[in-house]
Amino acid sequence: MRYRFVAFFLIFASPLFAQLTVKEQFEKLNSVADAQKWVDANQALKPSIYKLNYGKDSAHVDQRLLKLNKGEIMQVGYTTYKVLEASGTVNYRASYVFLDGAELSNTQIDSMKNIIVKKANAGTPFEQLSDQYTMDGNTTHGDTGWFFGEEMVPRELQDAVKNHKVGDIFFVDVSEKNWHYIVKKTYDDQVKKEVTVIKANGR
Repeated sequence: MRYRFVAFFLIFASPLFAQLTVKEQFEKLNSVADAQKWVDANQALKPSIYKLNYGKDSAHVDQRLLKLNKGEIMQVGYTTYKVLEASGTVNYRASYVFLDGAELSNTQIDSMKNIIVKKANAGTPFEQLSDQYTMDGNTTHGDTGWFFGEEMVPRELQDAVKNHKVGDIFFVDVSEKNWHYIVKKTYDDQVKKEVTVIKANGR
């Protein structure tokens, strides 16, 4: 009799132990279509699917969600969120002076870098310095315009601009091509991002 009771308990208790948390269920959702089916089947948890856009949605929770990548899950209080889709770009903008290592010695390059930075720090407009010193013949007064991707500027230049703040003046060397840049970051990063999120009550 005792063994029958144990067997009975295990049979009927197993669904309880097998019940997945909301987080565990969200981990199994791999698309918006999957998420919609889950929403339809779990209305008691008050689920919803919605989109957020960087620069438009400013609530604290929304800002945190916009920093997540596709597939990442966040829990706030008794609510669980998952980013189902994420797309976007970050554009950068700076001004530069280009020095050609094929025509100048390392000593000359170092000397010109110091002269240009000293003048910039003394208040000479960077556009004027670019017009005076750049060796690539650009007609934009050294302005890169908004850029994103290695097809637009060298990877080393993009990475350096990304890692600096507005107003910083710094050097970038593209060693394999013997290119040298004196760069000033002139604008805050232009972020464009949209995420699709599912949320539901529960953890």
